[in-house]
Amino acid sequence: MTSQQPPLWRRAVAELLGTSLLVMIVVGSGIAAQQLSPNDVGLQLLQNSTATVLGLTVLILVFGPVSGAHFNPMVSLVDFVLGRRGGAGLTLPELGTYTAAQTVGAISGSVVANAMFEVGTSISVKDRATTGHLLGEVVATAGLILLIFALAATKRGVLAAPAVGAYIGAAYWFTSSTSFANPAVTVGRIFSDTFAGIAPASVPGFVLAQLVGAAAGLGLLVILFPSADHAADDAALPHTSKMTSS
Repeated sequence: MTSQQPPLWRRAVAELLGTSLLVMIVVGSGIAAQQLSPNDVGLQLLQNSTATVLGLTVLILVFGPVSGAHFNPMVSLVDFVLGRRGGAGLTLPELGTYTAAQTVGAISGSVVANAMFEVGTSISVKDRATTGHLLGEVVATAGLILLIFALAATKRGVLAAPAVGAYIGAAYWFTSSTSFANPAVTVGRIFSDTFAGIAPASVPGFVLAQLVGAAAGLGLLVILFPSADHAADDAALPHTSKMTSS
């Protein structure tokens, strides 16, 4: 039996579960932080970011060997674009499947997090679409894309879990937007009117900023690592299986 990727349905399940759990971590820890430290926003952010760093690292380790642990349509989109240059990466149908799975997973994660803390699922009213927040999303997404695919291009994918976790944890603090950097997670966070929520009116601006950031990250990647187009299948972790497709 030759090494190959797991079948698409299995990768889609991994992306759905991984993104769902990621949003559970982000929203759930945000609710917990709000309840535990109601009068200290800085402490709330520390609690929220710490949980996200640790949780995201674990999720990449668990699901990376199956789907690559994208959990993010921007990562999947760049994987697709690079694949067109190097003959690897996601195909267009796979990109659509990954994006759909990630979005459904994100929404479900928000709903489950609300239910765990007995907080009703409702649409967030937290407006975030300021100029500074949108610039923060451009910076956060560009850095994330550059990091993930630079590791893949230089055969250091084994470092993806701690590196991506560390970057997102840092970006919680150095970007004004607290680094959503992910359209699926952005959509999922609409459904929790809590510390981690985002108002629907802010979402289009965030997604557009994330697209701009992904394009900027891709541009920097091509300049700095010209061989990156041959490593699309290895983002965020190499995902191959010794088993035949089923």
